[in-house]
Amino acid sequence: MKKFLAIVLLAGIVTTGCTGAGTSNASTTPRMSVDESCKFLNGDTFVPTGTTQEQADQIAKHYQEVADKVAPEVADPIQKMADVMKEVAGTPGATKSAEQTAQLTEQMNKIGQYCT
Repeated sequence: MKKFLAIVLLAGIVTTGCTGAGTSNASTTPRMSVDESCKFLNGDTFVPTGTTQEQADQIAKHYQEVADKVAPEVADPIQKMADVMKEVAGTPGATKSAEQTAQLTEQMNKIGQYCT
């Protein structure tokens, strides 16, 4: 959870100040348990690269991929985070609004109910 949180914080840094609702495509692979999902999130080492726009897009895609793998309890908030980051990636300069930042924080808190 700490590394996943770091990615969320990095996403916040990347998409704020640098320039002044979807559905999951669940794979046929069985989803992880909540415990497995939390371990996976804690070990997640994804780091976006490129421009701010590219990074926001990469983060959105990464969140989508993670949401497709983990337990539904944590997948739903991660999917919502992916949707927010898709919106961010679609804006000029990929800058998050205060509302989008609040939405990401709310979803992180929901994940925190399961993963500590």
